Amino acid sequence: MTYKIKFPKNELNFNYTFNGGQAFRWKCNENNIWTGVYAHCVWTIWQDENYIFYDVKSNTDSKIENSETLLKDYFRLNESLSNLYGKWAKCDPIFENVAKKFTGVRMLKQDPIENIFTFICSSNNNITRIKSMVEKMCTFYGTKIATVNGTNYYDFPSVENLANITVINDLQKAAFGYRAKYIQQAASKIIEFGGIEWILQLQSLPYKKAKIELMKLPGIGAKVADCICLMSLDHLEAIPVDTHVFQIATKYYLPHLKNVKSVTDRIYNEIGDHFRSLYGKYAGWPHCVLFCRELKTFQEKSKEKHKKTTKKRKLEK
Repeated sequence: MTYKIKFPKNELNFNYTFNGGQAFRWKCNENNIWTGVYAHCVWTIWQDENYIFYDVKSNTDSKIENSETLLKDYFRLNESLSNLYGKWAKCDPIFENVAKKFTGVRMLKQDPIENIFTFICSSNNNITRIKSMVEKMCTFYGTKIATVNGTNYYDFPSVENLANITVINDLQKAAFGYRAKYIQQAASKIIEFGGIEWILQLQSLPYKKAKIELMKLPGIGAKVADCICLMSLDHLEAIPVDTHVFQIATKYYLPHLKNVKSVTDRIYNEIGDHFRSLYGKYAGWPHCVLFCRELKTFQEKSKEKHKKTTKKRKLEK
C-alpha cells in the first residue's frame, strides 16, 4: 500500500539530505525512488512537487500504523525550512549564497544507537566505505525485516549483539580495522552505563554535558560526539568540526586560523562557538548545508550539470 504526506518538494531534497554525510542506509534507483531502513522499517520513498509518497514494510504492525508520525519526526517536517533558511541568510551572506543551490537540506532525527556505531565507523573514512561497513554490521548481527526488489534488508543490531566479544574478530575479518575493537568496546560500555536508558538520558542533559558523556565511549572523540549530539540527541547547536568544516571556517569566517597546522581543542571550540554565535540554537543545521557544498560528490555533479548546460547552449546557437 502506498501512503502520501502533503509536503512541498522545495522543503525536502532527498539527495542532499541522504547523501550529505548524515545517514548511510539509503539508496536511490534510476527513477529517483529511495529505499532505506529507519525505525525497524524498510521504506521506499519518492516525491512530486506537492507530496511525499512511501511504502513501508515492518515486522511490527504498530510501526506501519504509525508510519506517518515516524516519517514526519525523522525529517522534522514540523519545521518550516523556508523560514529557517530565511533567518540564517539574514545573518550570513555566505549561507545565503550557498542556500540558493542547496535547498531542502533537512537535519534528520536518527536513532541514537545506530547513529553512535555508524559514526564510530566514520573515523578516517569516506561515505561509500562507511555505507558498506554499516550494511555488513546489519547483515551480520541484525534481524531481517523484509525483502524489497530482491534485496534483503536488516534492522540495525542491538547493543547486546554488538557487545559480544566475537564481534572484534568478525569485523576485523570484514576489514573494519581498528574500528572493530571500538564497536565492541563501546557496546559493552553502553550496557555498563545503563543501556538505552543511559543514551536517552543524554537528550535531556545540556549539550556540553551530553557531549562529555558520549566521549566516555571508546572510539568517540569530540567530532563524533558532536555528530551524535546533532543528529540523534536533539542538540541542534552541536557543530562537528572535520577537515571540510575547518576549511570553511578559515576561508570564510575565521581567516586568522588559516595557518594553523592542527585543530586543537581550543581551535575546535572556537570554530563551533563562532557558528553558534552566528546562527543560534539550530547552528548545526545551517552548518550541514555549508558542509554539503564541500562534498566531492555534489561538486562533481554540479560540474557535470554545468558541462551539459554549456554544451546544450552551444548546440542551440
